Amino acid sequence: MCAADRAKREVACSRSVATDGVSSVTVFHAPASPRFGSGRRALLAGAAVSIAVLFAVVVAGRLLEPAAVATNLADKNLAPGFAHLFGTDWMGRDMLARTVSGLGTSIVIGLVSAAVSSIIALVVAAIAALGGERADAAVSWLIDLTMGIPHIVLLILISYALGRGALGVCVGVACTHWPSLARVLRAEILQLRAQPYLACSRALGVSRVRIALAHALPSVLPQYLVGLVLLFPHAILHEASITFLGFGLSPETPAIGVILSEAMGYLTAGAWWLAVFPGAALLVVVLLFDRVGAALRDLMSTEGVQR
Repeated sequence: MCAADRAKREVACSRSVATDGVSSVTVFHAPASPRFGSGRRALLAGAAVSIAVLFAVVVAGRLLEPAAVATNLADKNLAPGFAHLFGTDWMGRDMLARTVSGLGTSIVIGLVSAAVSSIIALVVAAIAALGGERADAAVSWLIDLTMGIPHIVLLILISYALGRGALGVCVGVACTHWPSLARVLRAEILQLRAQPYLACSRALGVSRVRIALAHALPSVLPQYLVGLVLLFPHAILHEASITFLGFGLSPETPAIGVILSEAMGYLTAGAWWLAVFPGAALLVVVLLFDRVGAALRDLMSTEGVQR
């Protein structure tokens, strides 16, 4: 049955007359019953649980740092069991303690890097949208240039130039992850600049700095917060990637990248737990950050949220 015939049939059904001569009321679209896991409360609950888990991982990582570096050669290369849930490595170090401690380090570095990168994106977007044609052209050229270079290559170069370590990783991630967010914020500020009240403000002589702080910043704050949260997973993954390649954190630091890099030499010997559990834990952390970002994006949007 074609769409036109189906529409005619629905209209005919809606015009049905009851036995007493009074037209009956037909409801075409009955409200859908609320599903489990939908609505603002469910989004807030999911985001709160994810944030609580991530915070607990950071705190536990700090508490388990001494156990993560403690060696016991009598218990080396033990498979997962009750004594060591994630097994031990070739130096007898507990892999559970090393994994949790490494996740805590990765989360902290990811948070710092993403926060600095998002601030860079916000400042650059404001300069491009409110600074005139020349500023916009210069920022657009800089964004295209940065996005034209592969992230991992630029990360390695910056980290290596700064002597690697936590500082090199943070600076490298912060300097390479801002272009995408800056492009989104620039588009939002450009739409805002076309509003009549901003034209009146400029005609009255209001400075560009005051316009940016009083009008542009509050308007793009939802997009900024969503972009900030969504930067965390990328920052964590790239930190682990360059550390795995040997250009990030030092080998003495219990980080996920260091753990996975060291485990590569023992996988052929059957020590699968050295890579499987840390890799799975890193995936869970990334998914938790993605869950928080998706929930925040849905809460900030005006559509798609059931009230």
